[in-house]
Amino acid sequence: MKPHLIVLDLDGTLLTDEKVISPKTEETLQLAASEGHYVMIATGRPYRASEVYYRQLGLTTPIVNFNGAFVHHPSDTSWKTIHETIALPIVNEVVEAMQQFPVENIVAEVMDDVYAQYHDERFLDILSFGNPRITEGDIRRSLKTDPTSLLIQANEQTVDPIRQHLEDIHAEVIDHRRWGAPFNIVEIVRHGLNKAVGIDAVSKWLNVPQDRIIAFGDEDNDLEMIDYAGVGVAMGNAIDRLKTIADEVTDSNNEDGISHILKDRLSLGKVKLKTNSSN
Repeated sequence: MKPHLIVLDLDGTLLTDEKVISPKTEETLQLAASEGHYVMIATGRPYRASEVYYRQLGLTTPIVNFNGAFVHHPSDTSWKTIHETIALPIVNEVVEAMQQFPVENIVAEVMDDVYAQYHDERFLDILSFGNPRITEGDIRRSLKTDPTSLLIQANEQTVDPIRQHLEDIHAEVIDHRRWGAPFNIVEIVRHGLNKAVGIDAVSKWLNVPQDRIIAFGDEDNDLEMIDYAGVGVAMGNAIDRLKTIADEVTDSNNEDGISHILKDRLSLGKVKLKTNSSN
């Protein structure tokens, strides 16, 4: 079988609710790699918060971080890193506008530097993977360079009005996505960026056509990726909108949904079984 590119979202997809890769799914992915297929991660997380899974799987491909704003190869310097940021004046305008909403926090990330508007140990805890430098205080004063992404934390009732405001005022310069539980987060990146943009660059570099890309996701930030892939797969726990556009819906992230699809689609292990039976 010709090489396929397997693309994995992390939270709610590759990772169980306990934030680990199940033994069965890990075994399946390693089997796929051993049979010549490519495995890569495409996540909204920064690299520092996804490296542990990249290393666990022994990946040798580029990785998409920050929902496409940062695409790089951890071990191959021949890969041309993609890093697209949000213009600082736009960030300041957004932060200023958020004063009219009851937001709980605003966080800007410049690669591995984190700038938080307010101190919130519970929220900052999920951003502290890899021990980033964290600066607290008014972002309009502390942030001096264009950030990779901007996160707005709000309550359930405030998220949609915030997204509508961003759509009405800044649609031409930024894109925004919503995180799932446990926090209500609106993530902002530069306009035109999403996971599919990064995956397209990687697939061209690997010389794998679009129809041989199998992508797995579960959330709002996976929509473009699932639509772009030759086979877009929504997890059983995915949002309804993603399931609607997906080519297939598999079992949940806690039920090895990735493993089930790959074994069926790629006939994993069957080539060896045929070879052994003929000896």
